[in-house]
This record gives sequence, C-alpha cells and structure tokens, in this order.
Amino acid sequence: MKNQLVIKNSKILSSYSKITKNIVILTSSGTKLLGAGKDLFDVIGVSYKKTSKAANFTGKKGQMLDLLTPNNIEANRVLIFGIGEEKSKSPKDFSKLGGAIIHQLISLKQEDVIIISDEIEPASLAKMAAGMKLRHYKFDKYKTKKSDKKRSDKLSITFQVENKLAADKAIKAEMAIVEGTILARDLMNEPPNILGPVEFAKQASDLSKLGVEVEILTDKEMKKLKMGALLAVGQGSVRPSRLAIMRWNGGKKDKAPIAFVGKGVVFDTGGISIKPAGSMEDMKGDMGGAAAVIGLMKTIALRKAKTNIVAVLGLVENMPDGNAYRPGDIITSMSGQTIEVINTDAEGRLVLADALWYTNERFKPKLMINLATLTGAIMVGLGQEYAGLFSNNDKLSDNLFAAGQKTKEKLWRMPLSKEYDKLIDSRFADMKNTGGRYGGAITAAQFLQRFVKDTAWAHLDIAGTAFAVKSDETNTSWAPGFGVALLNRLVLDNYEE
Repeated sequence: MKNQLVIKNSKILSSYSKITKNIVILTSSGTKLLGAGKDLFDVIGVSYKKTSKAANFTGKKGQMLDLLTPNNIEANRVLIFGIGEEKSKSPKDFSKLGGAIIHQLISLKQEDVIIISDEIEPASLAKMAAGMKLRHYKFDKYKTKKSDKKRSDKLSITFQVENKLAADKAIKAEMAIVEGTILARDLMNEPPNILGPVEFAKQASDLSKLGVEVEILTDKEMKKLKMGALLAVGQGSVRPSRLAIMRWNGGKKDKAPIAFVGKGVVFDTGGISIKPAGSMEDMKGDMGGAAAVIGLMKTIALRKAKTNIVAVLGLVENMPDGNAYRPGDIITSMSGQTIEVINTDAEGRLVLADALWYTNERFKPKLMINLATLTGAIMVGLGQEYAGLFSNNDKLSDNLFAAGQKTKEKLWRMPLSKEYDKLIDSRFADMKNTGGRYGGAITAAQFLQRFVKDTAWAHLDIAGTAFAVKSDETNTSWAPGFGVALLNRLVLDNYEE
C-alpha cells in the first residue's frame, strides 16, 4: 500500500490551549523538557517534575509518558517521549527514535499529531522523520481484509521547528533516500508471478519521469551482443530476459560515470540443479541487488545529484524446463571467455558476468560496484549483520566501508587472491561457475573479477542482509531495502562535484 504518513513543518505556536491535535513533547535524560515543551506544561497547569517523578519517567530513550485529557487544553493526549542523551546521539539514533515514536502513535491510533521539536537540529530532525516514514511502511496491497485493527494507516505529523526553511531542506534531502528505499522494498516484496523481468524493466523506465535516461535491451538485442552467460540463465523461463540501463547525467559531460550493476534474478528455482522446496518462496528476493540499484537511482534523481551515474540491471528468471541450461554445458560470455556450468543454481555470477562486461566496455566508468544476493556462503561467514565486500581497489573499499558505518548498512571486507582462482579453473573451458564447498563467497567474487579488467571494482554480496531480516525500530518489512542509503552516502561523500 502507499505510505500514508504525511510529514510537514511549522513555526512555533504562540498558544497551545486551543489545539485539538494530539501533542508529542520530547525530553532528554534527566527529564529536561526541550524547547517549547516547557511552555505547554505552563498551560496545562501541572508540575512536570512531580508528574514525571510519580510515573517513574526519567527521559531515557524509548520511554513514554501519556497524559490523558490534560487540564486547560483541548488535545486528548499529551505524549512525552524520552530521547536519552541528545548530544551523544548519532543520526541513526534519531532515525530509530522516529521509528519508536511512530510505533507508539500507530498503536494508540493517533492520526493528527504535533511534535514540539524546536531544539532538535534540522539534520537530526530529518533523520527522525525518515525513521518515521520507514517504520510506517507496510506492504499489504494483496490483503483483502486488514487484520491489524490497532493500526491507523492515515497519520499526519507536524514538527514545530525554530527554522522552518532549514528543516524543510533537511527533510526533503532525507526523504529522497526514504523514497528510494521504499521503492526497493516494494519491488522485493512483490510476488514473483507479478514481477517478472519485463515488469521490473518497466519500473526502471518509469524513472524517466524524474530525468533518468532509460534504455531497455530485449533478449534478441542481447543475443546480438553475444551475452551468452546472462541469456543461458533465463532460457528455461517463458518470461524473456531484459537488461535495464539507467543514466543520470548530473555532472560534467566529459567526466566518466560511476557505475552500479545489480543482479536481478526475479525468481530463482535453482534451475536443473533445483533448490530444496523449503523456503524457496524467499527466492523472489534474489533480485535484491537490482532493487537496491534502482532505489539508488530514484534517490539520486530526486535529490538531483551532481555527478554522472550509470546503472545496469540484469533481469532474468531461472526456471527448469526442456530448454533450461544444464550442468555440463559450456557457454560463451560476452567477453569471449567460456564457462563450464557445474551448478545451474550458481546463476547470479553468470548474469553479472555479461552485465559487468557490457557496462565496462560501453561506458568506460571510473569505477564499478555490483550488488547481488549471490551466495549462501557469505551468510555462513558473516550472518545477517554484515554484507560481504570484495574489491580490487583499497580506496574504493575504504570508501564503501566508511559509508556503511555511517548508514549502519554495514560491510566487511573479504579476501581476493590468485590462489582462489585455481578453484574455478575448468578442465574443459576457461573457467567453471562454482569452486566447490570451501570459500564459496570468495570463489564467486573471483569469478566476477575476471569480467572487470583493470577498472576499480567492488562486489557486495548482500545475500544475508537483503531479505528475511529481523525487524528493528525503522523496519518491519520482510525486505529492508538494504543498500540504497549505503550507496547514496558513498556517492554523496566521494563522487559529487
């Protein structure tokens, strides 16, 4: 469903006595009321100190004090939220605070709320607003009956701020990231019978409304380009494969773009090497890399980034039928390198091999980053707290790691070395598409490295972080939209003019 949370800003009100909207006051540890909240308690006519003490309310992060039908004021409720120690809070903490506030407002069925926030810095306020929007997200478009009777989907938040212009600007910038993240979530959450390669490509085409240049290559056009690796994966499906190319030209015309490539396997049965039935429904999320990249492009366009970016999505469905590729097949990639297929469930690297080669050859980018839900092996090594980072360039790796630390979409660098190449050498072809049980995430990355030449490149294996993750203060969705905020921060910090 569409996110029906409306967020806006207003200047500090001169009087609270006639307000019919419900009111939220923020307080730091030690029950220090922030800003105009002190004035409100003067209107109510009660001692905040005595009230908080009686309720054992100390202003710790996440605490809430509910004043039902307060005196001398028409609002039904005044809610006091503790934010903890304000000065020590990171931007992510304010995002989580926003999510916690929305959770309480939803459970209390509040629909129109004023938040007194005049002492919160605009950047922190924007993070709070982002956390609210992300926590309010819910994907229930296919439910004919809404079972959550406690939830109020229509909610209007008005922040009272000292500097409305600065607050509006900060929130607008943050909402660009939120909108990209929500697009990624929506695509991940769609059922696979609805979202095939053609439908996913249509989502990319829709970004042209925001100024993104979009080009869609059909399977016939890819065949002319000799993309034998990508097309092999999709040949068992009745749904044709697509390559979506998106370009944002926000920098100087003669400046090489930075490139993002996403694995977009809209559903992965494993092909002839079919997966076990248990949890196969989660394989609708095997396009998490492509979802992150298209979400990034929406964010980039909304905030009108001053840089040149090209994004390429390899969109296929891996199905078993009489036309499906087989273990033992030898296929020829666009690069001319031949690949022996050992396991048809190691399909993502085949899609990326041609997509990376095409991107590099056509656009000559300054650097390339690909994202993919590539291996279960990365989850064995890192669990679901970190995504795997592989790179042939230390500076790019450092920049990505730093971006992850800031956004809390965390990365951990994994090794690449020639010794691992031996594991994917083939007796019959230039390489094989799996390297055996040990170091599976690493050999997958070594495979991809053979298709990037000397271009600075990074591979993010997001198999553990893209879907089926635990809920937190800003996400209750099956798919969190991992990667959008991370990549946007990378671009913002390092590659804008």
